[in-house]
This record gives sequence, structure tokens and C-alpha cells, in this order.
Amino acid sequence: MANTTEGASLLARALDADPRVEEDPAADRILDAALEQFVRFGLRRSTVDDVAKRAGVSRVTVYRRFGNKDGLVSACLMRESRRFLDELDAAVGGLPRMEDRVVEGFVVSLRAMQSHPLMGGLLRLEPEVVLPFLTTEGGAVLVAMREYLVRHFRETSDVTADPGPVAELMVRVVVSFLLNPESCIEVTDDDQARTFARRYLAPLLRQ
Repeated sequence: MANTTEGASLLARALDADPRVEEDPAADRILDAALEQFVRFGLRRSTVDDVAKRAGVSRVTVYRRFGNKDGLVSACLMRESRRFLDELDAAVGGLPRMEDRVVEGFVVSLRAMQSHPLMGGLLRLEPEVVLPFLTTEGGAVLVAMREYLVRHFRETSDVTADPGPVAELMVRVVVSFLLNPESCIEVTDDDQARTFARRYLAPLLRQ
């Protein structure tokens, strides 16, 4: 299993990934199988042989493309991170105001992180593996996501506040709800999440 520092660097790479990377159908099939395997059995109980059998390829093929289990896990995490960010960009990209993008971005992030079969699923299946990425050893992950938001904030004149602290606060809020959804703040559906984000997060852009 990749360590937390490595995992954080993978997220940073996913944030900067070039979407025009040449397609590799065999690698995609292996990663599809890896995702299904990891979701059903967790990372610790899964082996390269398990993934190879599920993908219908030899273990040599998996090793040739991904090196070892850590490389396979890393590639799977990076692909899912990229997919999440693509979903996020698609949801907010057409909105004219940054305030609206923040509101919809909060809604999409909460929903996607909680329901994603790998990210949300592993948090329930193997919390001891995932929690360090989001808490004690999650500094690099926080920085990567913060800088992702900062880049977007700097593309518009709508944001008059210092983008760094605002972006970090927003990331911390999302992670907090992901780790502990029990709260007096109602964000259990999209409309409630929008109301919260518009009332408390969007005004931060103009501090």
C-alpha cells in the first residue's frame, strides 16, 4: 500500500494531469478490475493476482504496466482523483459567477466523496487505511486541493479576499463533513448543502 506522502503526491499529480494522455485500453481494463476488487475487498486483502484474474490478464501483464501492487493502487487512486476533478469542473465550469461555482462545487464535492465506491467506500471498509490521508498525514493532500482552488479563484475578479486562506477553509469544511457527517448543520441533501454554502462559504470570497 502506498504511504500517505506518496498518496498525497499522487493527488497533486492528478490535479495537474494532462487529460490528453494516450489511451491504453488494456491498462484501463486492469484499472477497472482493480477498482472493483478494492471496493469489494479493500486494499489490504487484495493482491495483484486477484486483480489480474478479475481483468482476465496475466499477472505479468499487470506488473509490466504498473510495476507492483503499490503502483497499481497509486494508478487507481490517481485515475479516480482525476475523474472526480473532471466531474467537479463539468458541474461548475459553465456558471458565470465564482459564488455560484463555490456553492455547486461544495454540493458536488460532498456528494461525490461520500458516494464514490473507492473514496467513500474505503473510508467505511478500511478507515484505518484512509483516515491518515485526511487527518494526521494529510497535509500534502490539503495543500494540493487548496492550490487547485486558488488557481480557480485567481482566474476571476469576483474574489476580493486572499484566495489561500479561503481555499484552505473550504477544503477543511468538506473534509470535516466527510469524516463526521453527524452535525446540527443540515447538509444531507443537495438543497440543504446549497443553502449552507451560499450562506457561509460564498461570502468568504468577498472578505
